[in-house]
Amino acid sequence: MADFTRLNVARSELILGGQKSGKSRRAEALAQSWLARSDAHRAVLIATAQAGDDEMRLRIARHQGDRAQRLPAMVTLEAPWQLAQAIQTHSAPDTLIVVDCLTLWLTNWLMPVALSSASQPAGTDTPEPAFEAQKTRLFAVVQSSPGPLVMVGNEIGLGVIPLGREVRAFVDALGLLNQGVAQNCQRVTLMTAGLPLTLKDSL
Repeated sequence: MADFTRLNVARSELILGGQKSGKSRRAEALAQSWLARSDAHRAVLIATAQAGDDEMRLRIARHQGDRAQRLPAMVTLEAPWQLAQAIQTHSAPDTLIVVDCLTLWLTNWLMPVALSSASQPAGTDTPEPAFEAQKTRLFAVVQSSPGPLVMVGNEIGLGVIPLGREVRAFVDALGLLNQGVAQNCQRVTLMTAGLPLTLKDSL
């Protein structure tokens, strides 16, 4: 079994990768490392996913069950919209926060038609300007959070250019979001086939 206590936790880390690349497992390993260092340490997962259909509900439930077995001490909160506010509220010097994931958070803001209209927050008739304000606030919170912060996101810009204006716009927006978060993070890690590649480390 891996010795999670040997993992070095950064003040802030962005973990990028494709589907099933090991992104969430690395984030959990960092949380486990943090918890193992002191009985006073806490770990909080901020989940951004919304259950828009039966398959997604089953996927969320499966992830919750698996995580409860691997990391029973981690507290899970939901923040599909006001991510920066949630981080600001729960961040503390003794608390590591995992955000999983930035891609679904962006989806909630820019592609609300894919979700139930009842799940949308008030005032989102024009989601792009509202998201830009949220993104700016997120960058500031990443810089100022008093406790360690681990954020997970997808890298989806390595394939062919997708058909459809809306999808191309989403891929562009995600790339810009990832760039902005990376600039404000101390460490950036790319996961491929379960293996980490360090892209940035300012420790």
